[in-house]
Amino acid sequence: MTQNRGKLENVCVYCGSGAGRNPAFAEAARALGQALAEAETQLVYGGGDLGLMGFVARSVLEHGGRVTGIMPEFLHDRERMLVDVHELVVVDTMHERKHLMYEKSDAFVALPGGIGTLEEFVEQLTWSQLGQHKKPIVLVNIHGFWDPLLELFDRMMEHNFIRSGFELKMCVADSAKDVLPVIHRLLAELEEEPQPKYRVVEKL
Repeated sequence: MTQNRGKLENVCVYCGSGAGRNPAFAEAARALGQALAEAETQLVYGGGDLGLMGFVARSVLEHGGRVTGIMPEFLHDRERMLVDVHELVVVDTMHERKHLMYEKSDAFVALPGGIGTLEEFVEQLTWSQLGQHKKPIVLVNIHGFWDPLLELFDRMMEHNFIRSGFELKMCVADSAKDVLPVIHRLLAELEEEPQPKYRVVEKL
């Protein structure tokens, strides 16, 4: 696995195919999409037209940005593809989808979502923990949605399942507007130091 050091051309966003019960989730998805478009940073995402996935992708498009959607064939009917994207890639398996999203992206962002969002986010966190990549990872904790997960990470540390030398290399942002500044800061640190200094969880 490779790291495109210092450059931010493509950001992968993981999020729910549902909208959730809190309107703030959709607002955050739209705000992040606008920020990506205005920064001329392409969105890489799961290709769906529904829920937060649809909100973030349509927002990028509405503000003149570019979008790449990647979806396995078996999810085509279940999640409904957003056909207006600039690049739509249909793959055979979830494994291919996740690998291609990784390869195309310079950073990873997780908005609120379900099991799929959690699994994709934690996989990138694991690869980073094991030294397989140094791409920035940002968890967007809208209205404390991810607080139980952060508490679980703390519990893992308390019980020494996350040991010294294997810290979780991620940042937590409380709003969509903080995401790109955090990513740029992490990329700058990566340029300056062979090993960027992350805390286990860094809250803004």
